[in-house]
Amino acid sequence: MKNDLFFDFTVDKVAKTVFITREFAAELSLVWEAFTTQELLDQWVAPKPFISKTKYMNFEVGGKRFYAMISPEGQARWAIQKYTSITPKTNFKMFNVFADENENPDLYGSDWDYNFSEENGITKVSITVYNESFERMESILEGFRLGFTASLQNLESLLAASSQK
Repeated sequence: MKNDLFFDFTVDKVAKTVFITREFAAELSLVWEAFTTQELLDQWVAPKPFISKTKYMNFEVGGKRFYAMISPEGQARWAIQKYTSITPKTNFKMFNVFADENENPDLYGSDWDYNFSEENGITKVSITVYNESFERMESILEGFRLGFTASLQNLESLLAASSQK
């Protein structure tokens, strides 16, 4: 793994927005696939010791992913991701909301905007997360920061293993 890859996690509380930028030493097509393919998402998206389990995923505009992060004790925290815009290998947008196991969504969610670019074999992913509710954002922010940072480390390891094959 390369230690000089850029990573930034910035919070704008007034705008209720989180900005995440992360570089990966991998080709854009591989990174895009890791963010948009059920089998790969389930390998990295949950911070250890949690695991991710997708019930179903349809990566197309209007489609959605219904998945859970499962604790070692078997407790599941479900979420729905609704894809609102897809420009292959450069951008996708989605609405993310926690839900129960029957797909009944929580009151508030967040809009995610993912941008991908590659230069000299380094892929940069820039993510903007806008939260509808300041209170919701405040209540999950520190856990989200730690969990998402750990998940991106999982992805870096997965990409490194994939590039060695």
